[in-house]
Amino acid sequence: MKALIQRVNEASVTVSDDCIARTNVGMLALIGIEKADTQQTASKLLDRLLSYRIFPDHDGRMNLDLLQSEGGLLLVPQFTLVADTAKGRRPGFSGAAAPQLAKSLFEYLVTIAEPAVSSFGAGQFGADMQVALVNDGPVTFWLNVDP
Repeated sequence: MKALIQRVNEASVTVSDDCIARTNVGMLALIGIEKADTQQTASKLLDRLLSYRIFPDHDGRMNLDLLQSEGGLLLVPQFTLVADTAKGRRPGFSGAAAPQLAKSLFEYLVTIAEPAVSSFGAGQFGADMQVALVNDGPVTFWLNVDP
């Protein structure tokens, strides 16, 4: 499972001109799900999302995690994160989880993430989403969790 995380001042997800989720200061996490991923992988990823220290302490150093900073979390499914781009001019998606498995694992991730943070939102699996954000820093990292 992969996540592209960004520290944000604000972020939102819109589907068909309707804002379905938003957060203010916190983390936007774009989530890619691979064939071998399981609920255990999703749990490991959530642990990393919540404990990854990307927020500034009183000295301006990245020493605080999402929970310590009391920031919001916005999860957005994005299957293109698992694309194979090593060769050619078109991405390959053979490593991506099948839609049914990916949807199930994303929904599981949402279920366990929502009670863990004070402000939470999620994109809609399979929808054409418009994601807007104001990246703070900019601060952006890849997180990989092996099954």
